[in-house]
Amino acid sequence: MSSVEKNNVSLRPALAFAIPTVLLLICLGTALLVFPKGELHLMLCQPHTAFLDTWMPRYSNLVDWLPYVSVVILLFYRAGWSVFLAGNLLLTTAIVQPIKHLFNAPRPLVWFGENMPDIVLPLVEGVRMNHWHSFPSGHTATFFTLFFTISLLMMDTKIKAKGVYAFLCFILAAIGAYTRIYLCQHFALDIFGGIICAFISTLLIYYLYVPRTKNTHFWAWNVQKLKKEQKRTYFF
Repeated sequence: MSSVEKNNVSLRPALAFAIPTVLLLICLGTALLVFPKGELHLMLCQPHTAFLDTWMPRYSNLVDWLPYVSVVILLFYRAGWSVFLAGNLLLTTAIVQPIKHLFNAPRPLVWFGENMPDIVLPLVEGVRMNHWHSFPSGHTATFFTLFFTISLLMMDTKIKAKGVYAFLCFILAAIGAYTRIYLCQHFALDIFGGIICAFISTLLIYYLYVPRTKNTHFWAWNVQKLKKEQKRTYFF
């Protein structure tokens, strides 16, 4: 019996997320080498439908609140998990934002206006278009950080079908990344960079933080326990 099995830690969730993500990166990388930048974007951002034009912006905007709500919710289960997710999100932001400002790459709206002015992009009505800081995609990085973190945390649970749920997390992250292309806010290269940033930050925090805290009282502490401790204090 392996040490992983003895500690009741299954690697299936991590692999179920990581393997398809690596395959996605390989596919994106290949496409980036084969197709010109503008042509690849036009291939990926179509076709548009009325349903997708309504649904894609809403899904994309989940990153404005879902990661932070998740951090708060996890406090009611395990504080260690909450801090792990918060640390991943902070490090991802610390990596992505300086790179964005360093390259200051044009977004599709600006790039096509300068390089392919005859092309009319399929923009979605009501979506505020950004113009610069295209690489890497911050939304993509946040989506993949959130759902990769959840997949890693599943390794420490007893729920069944962990691999299935982790693969579902990958699907949700990939959809979030694709919304940025569909909405003409980012190029495929930006998505590629966002995924890489998410992987680096999440794995770095995992190996630096989790082994040092997993067996501590803090890892399993939660808000519910705090409430119980306060009640005992007031009673005595």
